[in-house]
Amino acid sequence: MADPELQLVERRIRSFPDFPTPGVLFRDISPVLKDPASFRAAIGLLARHLKATHGGRIDYIAGLDSRGFLFGPSLAQELGLGCVLIRKRGKLPGPTVWASYALEYGKAELEIQKDALEPGQKVVVVDDLLATGGTMHAACELLGHLQAEVLECVSLVELTSLKGREKLAPVPFFSLLQYE
Repeated sequence: MADPELQLVERRIRSFPDFPTPGVLFRDISPVLKDPASFRAAIGLLARHLKATHGGRIDYIAGLDSRGFLFGPSLAQELGLGCVLIRKRGKLPGPTVWASYALEYGKAELEIQKDALEPGQKVVVVDDLLATGGTMHAACELLGHLQAEVLECVSLVELTSLKGREKLAPVPFFSLLQYE
């Protein structure tokens, strides 16, 4: 029998065909955020996975711009940790380091403040959804520039047909829900 908390979260994911372009099936997490019980369940499930996998070895959660900011701080609080932000380039004050990554049409850049982490600190990267893995892979590279150790990447939803998990290897990846 499936976990009732996971079922609660899954029931809140909506699908919108042909958004934002024809042929795309958009997985909408907004209802999870709207419903306190499903949001609490999602955070609890991710936290339990991380506790079971890493125990007390995690130093920080890194939330990815922008929907990773919705899950990162709550997950960090649940685990008794701090949360660092990885933002789109040009959004953070002070000295930063940045990394570029490819989009379907063009490129994008992520940045983190240079003093966000100390060398050797252990981090888990969180976002709402893993598709092609480009953003999460760039975040892992960025954290590597700071000499942080990425223990794992996690998300609420994974689109398995886009094989983003493969792009993250050798960094482990975990998702609560998987869709084609």
